[in-house]
Amino acid sequence: CVQCYELDYWYEPRFQELKRVVTAEFTDADVSGFVGRQGSFEIEINGQLIFSKLETSGFPYEDDIMDAIQRAYDGQPVEKITKSRPPCVIL
Repeated sequence: CVQCYELDYWYEPRFQELKRVVTAEFTDADVSGFVGRQGSFEIEINGQLIFSKLETSGFPYEDDIMDAIQRAYDGQPVEKITKSRPPCVIL
């Protein structure tokens, strides 16, 4: 079970893309999104918080999320993801 907590419609596209990628690879995954605290984008796998934008100040890398899901799927322990990409890039 993958859950994502986000606040407003600004993060909705990120959630929808993550959901699309996860369910394409893990067809039996239960992916759900909920409104959370302001500025939050948090991801839980089976009730364990594995990523928090509030802690990292950025968004997760897709590969890191997919690796964590694969580990959970394989019955291995899942570690918290601490690296992130910036929420925006100024050119």
